[in-house]
Amino acid sequence: MNKTIRRASVFTLLLILALLVRATWVQFYDGQALADNDKNRRKTIAQYAYPLGDIIVGGKAVTGSARTGGSSDLAYKRTYEDGSLYAAVTGYTSQVYGATQLESIYQGVLDGTDVRLKNPLDTLTNKRADPGDVVTTIDPAVQKAAYKALGDKKGAAVAIDPDTGKILGMVSTPSYDPSKISGSGASDAKAWKALADDEDSPTTNRALKQALPPGSTFKLVVAAAALEDGLYGSVDEKTDSPNPYLLPGTSTYLKNESASAPCEDATIRTALQYSCNNVFGKLAVTLGQDKVRAMAEKFGFDDAKLDVPVRAAESVYPSGMDKAQTGLSGIGQFDVTATPLQIAMVSATIANGGKLASPHMVSQVTDADGDAITSYPDSDDSRVVSESTASQLRSAMETVVSKGTGTNAQIPGATVGGKTGTAQHGENNSQTPYAWFTSYAKDDSTGKKVAVAVLVEQSDAARSEVSGNGLAAPIAKAMMAAALAG
Repeated sequence: MNKTIRRASVFTLLLILALLVRATWVQFYDGQALADNDKNRRKTIAQYAYPLGDIIVGGKAVTGSARTGGSSDLAYKRTYEDGSLYAAVTGYTSQVYGATQLESIYQGVLDGTDVRLKNPLDTLTNKRADPGDVVTTIDPAVQKAAYKALGDKKGAAVAIDPDTGKILGMVSTPSYDPSKISGSGASDAKAWKALADDEDSPTTNRALKQALPPGSTFKLVVAAAALEDGLYGSVDEKTDSPNPYLLPGTSTYLKNESASAPCEDATIRTALQYSCNNVFGKLAVTLGQDKVRAMAEKFGFDDAKLDVPVRAAESVYPSGMDKAQTGLSGIGQFDVTATPLQIAMVSATIANGGKLASPHMVSQVTDADGDAITSYPDSDDSRVVSESTASQLRSAMETVVSKGTGTNAQIPGATVGGKTGTAQHGENNSQTPYAWFTSYAKDDSTGKKVAVAVLVEQSDAARSEVSGNGLAAPIAKAMMAAALAG
């Protein structure tokens, strides 16, 4: 064989080898990437070729699947029972607009593509497995009580079992019906546009995804820091708190809502009862921002990866403050922000003897036969404050409800502790304030417990009537009563 032919043969073989490598690459790498691409129509067709698995609340499915009919190449679409009631839990899955919340996180389980659902034969044949289900911790009675009590108000509410961390209720209002955007028709497009144009953002889960100034509910964190640091030995020891309190380095005085409240040198119990700004502003400055931040972070602040399993927005205790700003942070203002979930975690920790049980709203993920492929622990907790500190804070919070600013949360036959909050909104508090309430309740006969947080962003109430006790506490009461009755 002459040299020219030999070189041509080698070159031809290299070309063939390159084609084989490329074909293999496309088949096993690019092919899978294309198959997984969200813009691949075949993926959507396959996802909706069969009924989806369900999200379970209280032993019953709150989701379903329905035949689409007509000329659509998508055989099924998602349906929702009481969609507006459970939207903050389920999220939505749409043939056009993607998926959110539990529908997104467990999409592979619900459409049967999760490898954990496959038996060995399915794996060999690449057959789609029967879909699984997602079992939530939500109590239908608590969910309904929260949704009804919030009504037309813009806000959110969360209820947690303090001992286990189970999220018993999660509501965000205004809500929306996910079934109206689950298909691909003109009506779905119209509904989607209405949601997108709505300035109240109904699809935003305010309970998890929106962190706002927590106002006086943050005073519980400051009180915990003061007791744990030994700054004061008990909630009944008088504090060194001038009234009003001059913020360091400024000519601004930190005043109280009620000029007649006994806030000068008040005890922590009295300061919580009357929500004395001067006491907690001074406490924060005396402790220093580092100690307050350390306590806030034990409760869950500054955690950018809090999954329940939906990722919650980060609740923030700021850094780099001067003393005046630190004083404002002590009353839940300046740049302090928190989600309703985070504030519920504070009360749940105090109710649980100072331990924070990891919050979660899914108990199990199951296969088509109901066998668990993933289970979530109910008592994965961490120590935040001592039992002694938690006991003292509970006692002070009970005073708030029995004869302080939280009397609207009282429940016959139960011990209830709480804390109100009214947070400034807008420059120089020019907009309607946020009304907060956080609390826990313990049934006096059964010992059953629940902790809640309620945020009312906007209501029809006059500005002068906006308060945690007036707007948020009745919602919390309804949720706690439903939880204890269950």
